[in-house]
Amino acid sequence: MRSSISLGRVAGVPVGLNISVVVIVVILVIGLAFGRFPIAFPGLSTAAYVLAAVVSALLFLASLLAHELAHAIVAKRHGLEVNGITLWLLGGVAELRGEPRSPGADLKIAGVGPLTSVVLGGVFALVSWGVSAVGAPPLISGMFGYLAAVNVLLAVFNLVPAAPLDGGRVLRAFLWARWHDRLRAAVAAARAGRVFGYLLIAIGFLNLVSGLSLQGFWLALIGLFLVNAATAEEQQTQIDAALHGITVGEVMSRDPVVAHPDETVAGLVDRLVLRHHLSTYPLRDDDGRFSGLVTLGRVRRVPPDDRAVTRLRKIACPPSDVPTARPGDQLTELLQRMSGCTDGRAVVLDDDGHLVGLVTPTDISRTIQTVDLRAREPYRTPRGADLAPPPPGDRTPGGPSSGGPAPSGPAPGGPAPGGPTPGGTVPPAGRRDAA
Repeated sequence: MRSSISLGRVAGVPVGLNISVVVIVVILVIGLAFGRFPIAFPGLSTAAYVLAAVVSALLFLASLLAHELAHAIVAKRHGLEVNGITLWLLGGVAELRGEPRSPGADLKIAGVGPLTSVVLGGVFALVSWGVSAVGAPPLISGMFGYLAAVNVLLAVFNLVPAAPLDGGRVLRAFLWARWHDRLRAAVAAARAGRVFGYLLIAIGFLNLVSGLSLQGFWLALIGLFLVNAATAEEQQTQIDAALHGITVGEVMSRDPVVAHPDETVAGLVDRLVLRHHLSTYPLRDDDGRFSGLVTLGRVRRVPPDDRAVTRLRKIACPPSDVPTARPGDQLTELLQRMSGCTDGRAVVLDDDGHLVGLVTPTDISRTIQTVDLRAREPYRTPRGADLAPPPPGDRTPGGPSSGGPAPSGPAPGGPAPGGPTPGGTVPPAGRRDAA
């Protein structure tokens, strides 16, 4: 779910598209232009249907973005950092760093997304009524009516009390307030998400084997995503609980073996790699400052014939991209930033910026294996996802087949069948937009 295409910043939050979002657009355009719209508004040209479908698809993506931006803005107001928003195959994801400090904040951050979708649904409904009242073509009114229904369904599906959906976050907030135990609440919400995911997989499988609708494929796909995400969330919660309170200084490898940025790759291999058998080598310049990080993976990517002339500074992960910490920082906070070009590694610097330690996956694994598991409040639980409604179903006149959506169904990754919309029926909206 990483961004492939950057859309810049909105309200100070980086926004991007994963290339898989093209699938949503294609399915929506085909389903609407050659299915729902021709059936509901016959007699128009193909170009008119295609244009209305493209506009609908783009406004639907804008609705997903608004849903995620609502999460991000409220999260920032409650002191959380927002790394960015990504729209992808099954909806949208707002990547938050940290966790709310109270059940109330948790509830506000989770609930504002569905609330935004409901408001958008109302706005689109008013626009649909307005353009109809002034005598605009029925296709235009129907297009906005479709968007109104999709946004309401999006809100409804994402309020299912199952993590990582927004409803799972709401459930966690209520259980946290009742039990005064965020770990227990987070685990319960994650397990509810896993049960709901298995239910969607079962419904999707039954639809497929019954030959009722290919919508079953999307239901099973959403269910599989929910099962995997909920399982990972529960595991991450348990790990955060175990590591909460542990500082970076307690985990780091002190006085790491370093190299100079002007040393060649061949020199590093002969002088250090073959002697120390380590996987990570920080670079330190003549002033003793940290100047990059070299891993064995980066060394191996240099052709053997070029290693004698390639300087380490050329292949190193630059300092600006390497996660850094102080010895007294919380380990759980650092773990959230240990990704990217360092392959899960971070460097530890003192107050003067001098290298004093290194944190690697081996250090973390050793800590997890030796620390006593404690049922205490974790620092962070992974943020969930907003799922979008399923794509349009069959395009035969007469509405959907039993158990499947009508041609008007929204974007991939949706809920179980049901829920009326103007001019047809679609299943309830899904994933965190799947937020």
